[in-house]
Amino acid sequence: MEQTLIHKNLKLKTIEEGSISSPMGFKAGGLHCGLRRKALDLGWIYSEVPAITAGVYTTNLFQAAPLTVTKESIAVEHKIQAILVNSGNANACTGEEGMKNALEMRDHFSLSLGIPQHYVAVTSTGVIGQQLPIDKIHNGIKEIDVTNSQEGHFEQAILTTDTTVKHLAVSLEIDGKKVVIGGAAKGSGMIHPNMATMLGFVTTDAAIAPDALQTALKEITNQSFNMITVDGDTSTNDMVLILANGLAENYELSPAHPQWNVFISALKMVCEELAKKIARDGEGATKLIEVEVTGALEKETAEVISKTIVGSSLVKTAIFGTDANWGRIICAVGYSGKMIDPLKVTVKIGPITVVENGLPQDFSEELAKQYLQNEHINIMVDLQEGDESAIAWGCDLTYDYVRINASYRT
Repeated sequence: MEQTLIHKNLKLKTIEEGSISSPMGFKAGGLHCGLRRKALDLGWIYSEVPAITAGVYTTNLFQAAPLTVTKESIAVEHKIQAILVNSGNANACTGEEGMKNALEMRDHFSLSLGIPQHYVAVTSTGVIGQQLPIDKIHNGIKEIDVTNSQEGHFEQAILTTDTTVKHLAVSLEIDGKKVVIGGAAKGSGMIHPNMATMLGFVTTDAAIAPDALQTALKEITNQSFNMITVDGDTSTNDMVLILANGLAENYELSPAHPQWNVFISALKMVCEELAKKIARDGEGATKLIEVEVTGALEKETAEVISKTIVGSSLVKTAIFGTDANWGRIICAVGYSGKMIDPLKVTVKIGPITVVENGLPQDFSEELAKQYLQNEHINIMVDLQEGDESAIAWGCDLTYDYVRINASYRT
C-alpha cells in the first residue's frame, strides 16, 4: 500500500512497510550465525544485476578492515551486486588478521553467489578490538538464499544497541517510469558522523551515472547523516552505501537530466528520515531534538551552530529534565566558534520565545515544561544576519545512556 506524501513541494508516495528490498530487483535478509547470543547477526542485500554504487565513510583514523575492503571493491567498476553485514563484532583495530578475515568474508560470499569478488561489499558493527570468528561467518553464508527476501530480517541483523529497526521506501515518477528508493540504517550510540552515519544502506532501481551518484550521496550525507549527533563520538565503522541497479529503465540520471532535482529531493528525504530515526533511537533516549538555525550569513555557520546546540550535554540533559534552560542554548551558540552578533539572536523552544535580540523574554515556565514533555522537541535560533539556514537532529541525554555504555562489552 502506498500513501501520498508532500515533502518540500515534492509529491512522493511512501510505501507501507517499505524497506531496502522495495526497489525492483533487490532482495535482502538476515539470520543468526552465532556472533550474538540469540539475535540475528548476519544480514545481506542482493541485486539481480550489478548496481552502480557510491559510498561515504568515517573520517576516524582508525578505520575498520571492512571499510578498506569495500572501498577496494567499489573502486574496480563502481559496481556492487551484494552486501554482507555482520553485527556483534566491528572487526576494527584487528591488524593483519582482521584484514584477512574481511577479505575472506567478501570472497566466501562472492564464491557462494558465483559473482566476481569485487561485486561484494562487506561491513561490520559491534565491539572494537576483537577478532571476527570467521568460521561462524562462513557457516552463516552457507545458509543465505538470495532468491528470497525475508522482510525485516536484514534490518534486525544489523542492530547492536538499537531499540528499533530503521527503514522506509518511497516511490516517484521519472521519465514516466516508477522509481523506488529504499533505505535501512542502524545506529544508536557512538554517533557523531563526519562523512557517514554508523551504517546506512540505500537502494534504488533508478538508472544513474556513477559520478553523479557519488556527488549526490556526498552532498546529501552532509545535509542529513552528518547533521545528527547522539554523543559526539565518530565510529571506526561509519559507512553509507547506495546501490542503483537501473531496472526502472528511466533515462540515465545526471545533473543534465530535467528531473535530476526531483530524484535528489527524494533521495534527500529518505536520508533525512533515516538520520532522524537514528537520532531518536540514541542510547537511552526518550526524545528527538531538532535544532533549526536561520538567518546566518554562511550555511556553514548555521550547520556548526545547530550541531553544537544539539550536541551539548547540558542542552540534552535539560531537555530530558523538561527544563526550559535557554541559557544552555545561548552558551552553545557562543562557544560554537562562529562569529555572530549576540544582540541579534532570537531563540524559541517550540512556539515559546525565550530570547529576543539577545535579551531574555518573560514566558510561562509551566507551558514550556508542558511542551518539553513531547517526544519531538524543536529549538529555533534566528541569527538575523543573512539568509542561510540548517537543521541538526539529536536526542536527550538520560540515565540509561550511562547504564548502557557502562556495560557495553559485558
